[in-house]
Parts: sequence; structure tokens; C-alpha cells
Amino acid sequence: MIITIDGPAAAGKGTLASKLALKYNLTYFDTGMVYRAVGLDVVLQGKDPNDEQSALSVAQKLTFPRIMELSKHQDFRSAVGGDAASKVSAIPSVRAALLQMQRDFALNPQFSDGRKASGVVYDGRDAGTVICPQADVKVFITASSEVRAMRRFKEFQQKGLTITYDEVLAQTRERDERDASRSSAPMKPADDAVIIDTSDMSIDEVYKKVCDIIESHKKILEK
Repeated sequence: MIITIDGPAAAGKGTLASKLALKYNLTYFDTGMVYRAVGLDVVLQGKDPNDEQSALSVAQKLTFPRIMELSKHQDFRSAVGGDAASKVSAIPSVRAALLQMQRDFALNPQFSDGRKASGVVYDGRDAGTVICPQADVKVFITASSEVRAMRRFKEFQQKGLTITYDEVLAQTRERDERDASRSSAPMKPADDAVIIDTSDMSIDEVYKKVCDIIESHKKILEK
């Protein structure tokens, strides 16, 4: 089974995708990690993530071990990493270089320990429209920019990062604009995706709603 969970930053995709993967014994693929790895690597090299050649050079050499290495860096999940990821992901040549890697994973999904998996839950922005348009279940999670900025702001506070809510809100809106307006694979719901606004929902409420959607799909397949 292939499930795609798409949507903007801080909408709740990661938490939801992880819980679904655990419940249905599927592997979890965070597509954002791929772009965060490229973006952060470019920044660590002292280069501009908006520069196509710099970003493409890193993308073409990216390996899974390098992604895991970069994921341990303090800025991988920070505003710095998120902003860099959004910038490099807006470059068509970078997206093309990384697209096949992500598509191939659906053909041979594996857990992190190398065991073969029966399916995958993708957490991304265009998983249901570009990476796996053949997915069995597609969900698009969203929330207002103010709510998402507050969620991310609280995360940064817990990590001891110095940043104001207004700065996080500005970054959130800027990132939304980039993701939605990029010429290659803009962030948008798939035509057959279920759209869920999580602004006034708890993660448990969202989780239950999506589980109901998946169970309904499974019953259709069993008929």
C-alpha cells in the first residue's frame, strides 16, 4: 500500500505519517529530508541555496549515508534548514535529479534496517501529484499560516532556538509562496486527494480521520 501525506510546513504531516506507518507496518519516507539535506549541505559549504549550480552539484552527489549524516546536524530541522530546503526544491534541475530516487523507493520499499516493507507512507509536498500519482490513498493536510507558524515557533522554543513568532510567520508565508508558485511541481492537492484543514484539530483527531479513510479504501479492495 502506498499512502501520500502532502501539505505545507508545520501542518502536521510528519507526526501523522509516522503514526500511520507504525499502525499499518509500512516504511516512512520523509521527502523533505532529501531537500533539507541538499539545502543544508549547500549552506555548510558557504554557498547560496538559490544558486542552481551549487544546489545541483550537491543533489547529483547525494547519497543515503550523507542524508543520515546531515540529519544529525543542529540546523537540519531548524529554520535555517527549512528555508534552504524550500529554496533548493524550487529549482527544476534539482527536483529532477532527486525525483527518480524518490520514485524508485515506492517500487522497492525498505525499512531503515534493510528489511523489505509491504508499502510506504510518503510525507511531502508533491508526493501524491508527482512522486507517486499511483498512490492508493492521498491526503493533503493544511492549516492557516498563523496556526502553523505558532506550532513551529513552539518547536523552536523547546529546542532553545532564538527566533520570534513574527519571524517564523514571515518565513512560513514566504515558504508557502515559493512552494505554491514554483514552475516545477507546485505544492497543491492531487485531484483525488482528501483535503483536511487541521487548524482546529488535534493530531489524534486528524489521525482517526485518516485511519477511517484508509480502512474504507481497504474494504473497497477486499470486495
